[in-house]
Amino acid sequence: MFALVDGNNFYVSCERVFNPKLEGVPVIVLSNNDGCVVARSAEAKALGIPMGAPYFQLKQLVKDHGIRTFSSNYPLYADMSQRVVTVLNGFAPCEVYSIDESFLDLQGVPPASRIQLGHDIRQKVRRWTGIPTCVGIGPTKTLAKLANHVAKKRPECAGVCDLSDPALRRHVMPAIDAGEVWGIGPKSAKKLAGVGVRTVADLAGMAPRLARQLLTVTGERIVHELNGTRCIQLDLSPPPKQATAVTRSFGQPVTTVAAMEEAVASYATRAAEKLRQEGMGATALQVFMHTNPFNGDPRCSRAGLHSFPEPSSDTLEIVSAATRLARRLFRPGYRFSKAGVMALDLVATADAPRDLFTQADRGKSARLMEAVDALNDRMGRNTIWTAAAGINRPWQQQRRRLSPNYTTKVEDLPMVRL
Repeated sequence: MFALVDGNNFYVSCERVFNPKLEGVPVIVLSNNDGCVVARSAEAKALGIPMGAPYFQLKQLVKDHGIRTFSSNYPLYADMSQRVVTVLNGFAPCEVYSIDESFLDLQGVPPASRIQLGHDIRQKVRRWTGIPTCVGIGPTKTLAKLANHVAKKRPECAGVCDLSDPALRRHVMPAIDAGEVWGIGPKSAKKLAGVGVRTVADLAGMAPRLARQLLTVTGERIVHELNGTRCIQLDLSPPPKQATAVTRSFGQPVTTVAAMEEAVASYATRAAEKLRQEGMGATALQVFMHTNPFNGDPRCSRAGLHSFPEPSSDTLEIVSAATRLARRLFRPGYRFSKAGVMALDLVATADAPRDLFTQADRGKSARLMEAVDALNDRMGRNTIWTAAAGINRPWQQQRRRLSPNYTTKVEDLPMVRL
């Protein structure tokens, strides 16, 4: 038996935890460079604001209805997510599925106790973190996801729904569109509609072989899961990452090689930090850059690869390789809108093979990186960084509506005055 715990309008909820004046007010959170809507409060949804809507099209609506608008504050959201997961781990083994969703293993919980457990989870998460949640329970992950959808949409559920009873499933499935099922995207929903499958009940009643023909083995698994046969296991120990990436759209177009080198060096610095946090080293590094394909500029898309003699997480080594690639890939005369750094073929640092002929002092490198990380952890990110990453950084993302980092910066801690 599984439970799926999902933070309601998670980014908006994180903003409201530290700014109670936002309760009951329409709130939206924007994507990188304040471009599109990526989170909406219930009040904003009621105004008809769709997910992914470009912000420039909403400016009059925002003004007319007093909609509060925020730039994405990823450090805050990630920290709040970890706090929620910490609470959930106190109830049952937990698989983190996304920043706002986690699966719990409810094996051994008596059927009569599941609904109450769901309410206990909601209450404790809300009390300890301030984040409102809904809980869906089912004998498969797909049914737990579906139950979570029902818990959100039906007020009589009070935020908790258990679809372990086949009779209850037969009651609710005909009223839910097949596109709401986990793993059924718009293209898959269109294929299903072509054969008359429009509701979850229709999908659950499909022949597994037909589902496989239409939607590959994934479709067959979904049909089995909707009928209570578990095909997707709880993943409490996810496999090690094979790659990690740092990509950003620029706040303003990059037209010089010097600015491009700065941006790529900054992204490479962050990639190296992530590698060390995960105890991994990169065997190869990819750098890419491209222009905006939607604004009429001439198109240019470039990418290059560098291989290391042995896996590395050393910031200086990774930045050096990344900037060399950026210099080689850059083409004058273009307005580049985005670039990124990808660390590939990751290997656990403890298991990394060593080159017999390298001159690098890995012990010295490790001590230096440990000192850099300790300073940045204690004093705040970018307390110390490579000069190659620049200082003024005019290419940085635009985040004009950024809220304080309430939980990750001492200077942003909320102040209480009596």
